[in-house]
Amino acid sequence: MSEIKSTVVTIPTDQIRDWDSFYTVFQAALGFPDFYGRNMNAWIDCLTYLDDGMTRFTVTDGNSLTLRIDRGADFCSRCREQYLTLIEAAAFVNFRRIEMGASPALTLMLSGDFQR
Repeated sequence: MSEIKSTVVTIPTDQIRDWDSFYTVFQAALGFPDFYGRNMNAWIDCLTYLDDGMTRFTVTDGNSLTLRIDRGADFCSRCREQYLTLIEAAAFVNFRRIEMGASPALTLMLSGDFQR
């Protein structure tokens, strides 16, 4: 059995204030290509094809890319729409990969002072 490897990338969500900054931060952190469309469809496409060079990180089948979101509660309260969309879109990326016959490859690591 081979070892599963995960590349962890910290996303500086403190720089996100709106949709424009959301797309800018993720493009810079993940190295999306110049033709990246700066919308959620393009975001999902880039992360669906992690094994095809759509980010600066190449993730082979069976391994993963972890998006580390520090101070998640702050991000959620400041940019609730972007935060919730991030969670939904990450799940959809993995759904698409499974539908294509590939392994899920995207994980989220959320930290922060979340209240119940």
